[in-house]
Amino acid sequence: MKLFLPLDLQYFAGEKTEKATPKRRQDARKKGQVVKSQDVSAAILFLIMFLFLIFMAPIIFKGLFSFLVQTLEKYILIDSVSPDMIMEIYVDSLSEMAVLLLPIMAVAMVVAIGANYLQFGFLFTTETLKLDLKKIDPIKGIKKIISLRAIINLIKSLLKISFIGAVTGIVIWIHMDEVILLAYHSPWVTLTTLAKLMAMMGIAAAIALLLISVLDYFYEKYEYEKQLKMSKQDIKDEYKNMEGDPLIKSKIKQRQREMAMRRMMQEVPKADVVITNPTHYAIALKYDDESMDAPKVVAKGVDFVAQKIKMIAKENDIIMVENRPLARALYDQVEIGEEVPEEFFKAVAEVLAYVYRIKRKI
Repeated sequence: MKLFLPLDLQYFAGEKTEKATPKRRQDARKKGQVVKSQDVSAAILFLIMFLFLIFMAPIIFKGLFSFLVQTLEKYILIDSVSPDMIMEIYVDSLSEMAVLLLPIMAVAMVVAIGANYLQFGFLFTTETLKLDLKKIDPIKGIKKIISLRAIINLIKSLLKISFIGAVTGIVIWIHMDEVILLAYHSPWVTLTTLAKLMAMMGIAAAIALLLISVLDYFYEKYEYEKQLKMSKQDIKDEYKNMEGDPLIKSKIKQRQREMAMRRMMQEVPKADVVITNPTHYAIALKYDDESMDAPKVVAKGVDFVAQKIKMIAKENDIIMVENRPLARALYDQVEIGEEVPEEFFKAVAEVLAYVYRIKRKI
């Protein structure tokens, strides 16, 4: 007979209202799904690179000036041009440019890696590089274009452009007198003033973008948590996958108990005595003075198991002794395969002595 849930219960069972479990987060991280804001990386990179360029401006200017002087004084006066000469000019020019550009590229790479590390730590995965035909599905592409997230991204882009444009406009407005007077200055003063204004606008824009990126990071975190949310059924399925199906686990435990019971019952014929209480408890003891320091419990049980132990003991002529306190205490305090504790030595010794006397008479 099938059980049909009402529609409202089915809806709530499949609704993603629960927070993501640690395993869900770990699986998402392995797939490259982490909290990441592109604006944070861009803002940090933008700010650090402008500061670096300002700090390195004299060295870069000196290098560029040296390169131009060398080009104008050395290469422009060459009378004859040969393939070897062209290759030499190419190598020299490439070396000069590498000295100037490689530090900038190295700093940019380090800053980009560091900005990502600050957001989600160290992560290396190839999942995002795998070919997925779903990503080029035109229907899903159209849905992404007209989705709520696309509209929000459009609004964020417009806000960024407006905010950064306003900040840079304010910088120009503050230095409007200097900008107007550029027409009356020499080229060198003009270039210097423009470089200073560009540096100020770049830093101001980077700071503005950094402030916006903080808000964007919290928004991305909200969206990330929303995407990771799970339904109650998802949590149950995950638990089943991690721990196994409860029905299968119960069958395995039942089979293990049956095997343990079978092994225990095989040890009963080897016992020296079975202590009972007399109906509910049965404890089978074995003692070998050559290999054991104390008597050992080889089987124990209550109710049905106790009756089974006594039946096997009777079939194998194992002596049964009634001692209610001792049977109860041994069952509660000694596990199968363990030796009897010292506190029970006297009581157990009396039982074994009684058993040995009966065996001698027999």
